[in-house]
Amino acid sequence: MGKAKEWSEKNAVVIVLIVLIIFFGIANSTFLTPANIINITAQMSINAMLTIGITFVIITGGIDISVGSVAAFAGIFSAYIGLKFPKAPLIGILGIQLGSAIFIGTICGAFIGIAIAKFKVVPMIATLAMMTSARGLAYVVTDGQPVYGLPNKFAWLGAGRLITTEKMKNGVIPIITIFLVIILILMHILLSRTIFGRHVYAVGSNEKVSHLSGINVDAVKIKVHILCSIMAALGGVCVTSKLNNGQPAACDTYEMYAIAATVLGGTSLLGGIGSVLRAMFGCAIIAIINNGMNLMQISSYWQKVIMGMIILVAVIIDMAQKKEKK
Repeated sequence: MGKAKEWSEKNAVVIVLIVLIIFFGIANSTFLTPANIINITAQMSINAMLTIGITFVIITGGIDISVGSVAAFAGIFSAYIGLKFPKAPLIGILGIQLGSAIFIGTICGAFIGIAIAKFKVVPMIATLAMMTSARGLAYVVTDGQPVYGLPNKFAWLGAGRLITTEKMKNGVIPIITIFLVIILILMHILLSRTIFGRHVYAVGSNEKVSHLSGINVDAVKIKVHILCSIMAALGGVCVTSKLNNGQPAACDTYEMYAIAATVLGGTSLLGGIGSVLRAMFGCAIIAIINNGMNLMQISSYWQKVIMGMIILVAVIIDMAQKKEKK
C-alpha cells in the first residue's frame, strides 16, 4: 500500500495527463485528431519556453512574475529590428530573432538578479517592477499600436512547418516544436549534468549552507534570472513570429500559466526540487485543458476561472506534500 501511494504521488502528473486526454477525447471527437494534436504541441511550445526558465528560478527558491511582460517587450523589439531588414535571408531573420531575445533577456534578467542578489529586494517586488516596466516599454515604443509590415520570413520560426503530406499540405511538424525540443535538451543537460545545475539545487535546498560550502549564491541567482528572462524573451519572439506582427499586449498572464505548469510538474515552490522534463508534463496539462475547453466552446472568462483554480490546487498540493515529507 505504501509503495502504491509513493508511486501514485511520484507519477500523479502523468496520471492526470492521461485522464485529461481520455476525458477530452470522449467529450469531443476532434480532440484526438492528428491536426489537433499537432496544434496542441505548437500551442504549448511558447508556454514551455517560459516554464523552463521559471523552473530554474523556482528551484533556487525564487519566483518571477515578469516573464509575460519581458516576452512582450522582446517580441516588440525583434519586430522593430525585423522592419529595418525587410530583404534579409532566413538565417539573418533568425539571427535577429535570437539576438533580440538574448539581448533583451540578458538586460531584464540582470536587472532582476542584481536587485535580488545585491540589493536584497524581495523577488516578488523585483519581478513586479520588471513586469510593470517591460510592459510599459512595450506600449511606449509602439504607442499602443501593433507593429505590422514584417517580412514573410519572420513567420518561419513561429508558424513554419516541416514535412508536407497530402492531407496536411502546410506541413506536419511545427518548427517551433523542434526549436523547443532543442532548447529542452540543452536546458535539461544544464540543470542535471553540470556544476551550475548542482549549484541551482543547492541554493534552493539551503542558501546558507550553500554559501558556507563556497558556492557564490549571488552569482547563481543572477544567472538563473538572466536565463529565465532569455527564455521568456525567446517565447515572446516566437509569439511575434507566429502572428507575424508585434503586439504590446502579447503574452498577458503567461507568467501564471508558466508558474502553474512548473508546479504541476513537481517543482517545489519552496525550492530545491524540480526538473525541466517533468515541468513539460505540467505544460502539456495546461495546453490540453485550454485546447479541450476551446473545443467544448467554454467561455474564455470561465477558462480563466478554471485555470486560476488549477493554480491554487497545484500550490496546495505542493505545500501539503512538502509538509508531509518534513
